[in-house]
Amino acid sequence: MDTQTSYRLIAKDLTRSLERVTQQPLVERESAYYLEKIGDIKSVEEFIGDSRIFRFAMKAFGLEDMTYAKGLMTKMLNEGIDDRESLANSLTDSRYKDFVDTFNFARYGATTTIFEVTKQPVVDKYVRQTLEEDAGSRNEGVRLALYFERKAPDIDSYYDILADPALAEVVRTALGYPDSIAQADIDKQVAMFRERFDLEDFKDPEKLQQFIGRFTALWELSNPSSGAQSSIAALFAQPIESGISTSLLLTLNQLKR
Repeated sequence: MDTQTSYRLIAKDLTRSLERVTQQPLVERESAYYLEKIGDIKSVEEFIGDSRIFRFAMKAFGLEDMTYAKGLMTKMLNEGIDDRESLANSLTDSRYKDFVDTFNFARYGATTTIFEVTKQPVVDKYVRQTLEEDAGSRNEGVRLALYFERKAPDIDSYYDILADPALAEVVRTALGYPDSIAQADIDKQVAMFRERFDLEDFKDPEKLQQFIGRFTALWELSNPSSGAQSSIAALFAQPIESGISTSLLLTLNQLKR
């Protein structure tokens, strides 16, 4: 399936898609362990020291590739976010601040993990991350589309997009900009984005889906799915259904107009 069709199959019934992920044996096992043990964690040292708990939490916030950086994460958790000059507050990547805000040992100490925000909501984030990773293992464009769908409504600034490589890639692709513009002056990039779209559009579900539809269509052109035909001759030689989907062709036609 092409990128657009794959994305729509997951997004049209997201609740069911998430339920399927929840039922995966590994997800079930790790989620159960986390919910059973997190309430017993009373300090940053215990939190970091339980590798399964820590890895689970890091993945839930999209930080799995930084699980090895225990010293850095220990520093962030000990500093908290109440001080505007703290490390988590100084980073442009908001995932770290969200992580520290959830596991706010600096503010709440041993009572941190009694709050509901550290329990099922973290599991829900873990499941969503797993859904996006599974989709990305088959088609990176689908993972980017799902990620953008999740994050875009909360974007407050064009600079937030540039601070997140995944968001920036979606926007550049949807607008037809080459990756090379990422090397341009940041303020110029912001001006280019501002001319093309309004951030408020992302808070409108219909407009957000239109933007994602544009992204998935253009992504497919640059990154043909393995099942899609790679040449014009092949498209004429076989029915359209065996290559680019009808929905994708309709979207491309709308983009052309």
